[in-house]
Amino acid sequence: MALTMYRLSVPTFVHGFAVLSKLLDKAETHAGETGLSLDDLVNARLTADMLPLSGQVQRASDTSKGTIARLTYLQVPSFPDEEKTFADLRERIGKSVAFLETVRPADLDGSETREVTLNFTKLKMTLSGEDYLLKFVLSNFYFHLTTAYDILRHKGVPVGKADFISLS
Repeated sequence: MALTMYRLSVPTFVHGFAVLSKLLDKAETHAGETGLSLDDLVNARLTADMLPLSGQVQRASDTSKGTIARLTYLQVPSFPDEEKTFADLRERIGKSVAFLETVRPADLDGSETREVTLNFTKLKMTLSGEDYLLKFVLSNFYFHLTTAYDILRHKGVPVGKADFISLS
């Protein structure tokens, strides 16, 4: 099977959300066994100037949806950043995956050459769709997944590399 923009994005995002869900499962189990507050985990940060766990889930969600918005003509759902509980985080992940499952490979056909302009506060650039996906999106998505993992690990949740690289 050829490597396509679809295969590089949608299944990658869906898999990343499956990993994130499993990490949340382990965090909930750990909290139940140790008395650690789930509210504390949702709001936990690695350092003061970084987003909390809830923000990492939100940005992973936004990255996946934003990618599809920029590379296709599909209407992308908007989710307000209001998650305050583990149930809320799971719902956000579920809504993100449900949306991604509506994207068809044909929706991304030709998107590798589509011009994508990023216009963030500290980042302004124009890339081809391929460069956008390979040089910006995937790094950004995995940054937020890794940071969520790191927050949980920092808070004592017994997760390891095998949990992050889960192939199932």
